[in-house]
Amino acid sequence: MPRFLLGPVLVFRGEQGDRWRVSALFVIDGEDEPDDLRVDGVGLPVPPRHVAAWRGRHLWRFDFAVPRSTADGEASYGFQDAEERWRMAVPARGGTPRLAYTACNGTEDEHHKRTGTADRNALWSDLAAQHARTPFHLLLQGGDQLYADTVWRDCPSLKAWSRRRGRWARPFTAAMAEEAMSYYVGRYIDLWSQPEIAPVLARVPSVMMWDDHDIFDGWGSLPGEAQHAAVPRGVALVARRAFTLFQLASPPESLPECVWGAEHGGFTQGFRAGDLGVFVPDLRSDRTPDRVLSERTWAALPEWLERFQGCRHLLFLSSVPLLYADTGVLERWANRLPGTAKLRDDLRDQWRSPAHVEEWRRLLELLSAFSLRSGCRVTALSGEVHFGARAVLHGGGVEMWQLVSSGVVHPPPGRLVTALLERLAGRRDAPFPGWSLEMPPFPETGRRLIRARNWLSLHLDRKNQLHAQWHAEGAIGRFLQVI
Repeated sequence: MPRFLLGPVLVFRGEQGDRWRVSALFVIDGEDEPDDLRVDGVGLPVPPRHVAAWRGRHLWRFDFAVPRSTADGEASYGFQDAEERWRMAVPARGGTPRLAYTACNGTEDEHHKRTGTADRNALWSDLAAQHARTPFHLLLQGGDQLYADTVWRDCPSLKAWSRRRGRWARPFTAAMAEEAMSYYVGRYIDLWSQPEIAPVLARVPSVMMWDDHDIFDGWGSLPGEAQHAAVPRGVALVARRAFTLFQLASPPESLPECVWGAEHGGFTQGFRAGDLGVFVPDLRSDRTPDRVLSERTWAALPEWLERFQGCRHLLFLSSVPLLYADTGVLERWANRLPGTAKLRDDLRDQWRSPAHVEEWRRLLELLSAFSLRSGCRVTALSGEVHFGARAVLHGGGVEMWQLVSSGVVHPPPGRLVTALLERLAGRRDAPFPGWSLEMPPFPETGRRLIRARNWLSLHLDRKNQLHAQWHAEGAIGRFLQVI
């Protein structure tokens, strides 16, 4: 029997007629090929497909489509002669899925937390308990699934490079590439095999988008030499391959059909499930300090949105909040002070950075026009800022809501930072003429920010209203929003 290092990790592939399509990813130590997988409702055994190998660790994928009935159900899957089987909830034919949303599954310094702890993963245990009571059909993971910032410390050649003078001119060597790939592969295996996380990944199919920490902190918003030097760019390319292998369960040269952005060199994904659409734009591949999306991606966006015609509600995933307080004010302040480089990089990532505000307006106008034309309500889902929050925008003839949830592992900011952002979130905001943006307080606390680790559950009711609930660590209250 092969020795499994990781898996299964379920990755959603979309609807196929009346079937629910998923892939199950495993990592095996050694050359042994796994047995076929047996899946309830799938008549024939499901054969393995080899995805990749790295230093004796082989990635295998099983693709299957589970039939759906007139009511919500479940399907179990496993290897024929193995005792363990896993169960996956399957939504009814024509029904809409129940979803969970997570982001920021780590911290900037994970070096001493490789093996995982119950406290670190307390919110994953909570999500698993909620799933046992009311099963989720999809898990949306909104960025920073992996915190890879220690790549510069854990890889000896990269650590040495970071301490050298003239490092920006130095080449990216084969030794650096090998060390970096071993690092990323090892981090995914270590993280996703942790006992509080693994059961969720095995039972709820994921849709994942990436953000900077999946590469390393700040990538895409770093200034000048740091963004263009050969070594950071080389590490980013290694992280990109690791992202496709683990978070998309595919080699980069053979991406699944749900990755609409493949022909543009990106990872934009889209899914329809009943009256619900899920749009996952790639906001990292094209990013520079002065740009979020390339013109090639901008040209594709209208056609991608048109694929959601007929949906009643569209969830638009944005790794950083699409609608949020005016962080541009903080960025202008940080630019005047020494010792704020990391803060400036973080603020440069935000949609409301002065560098991105015109793109932000362009995107809001595009989404509003689609919503008005199609009758499909658009709601943004985001993480990254390590708070729970909500915001609402009125403009372009529509109302658009933002739901923010993070981090499932990352701790919230300190009280001083929270107080500053709470004050900023309470300001009256008119970002453009004729547009208004508000961050309403939660009735449970009277505050606009949930200062606690959290994750989000979502479902559509029969009236196509979206019900959202923040599950916050140690919180008293339900933190509900109906859209």
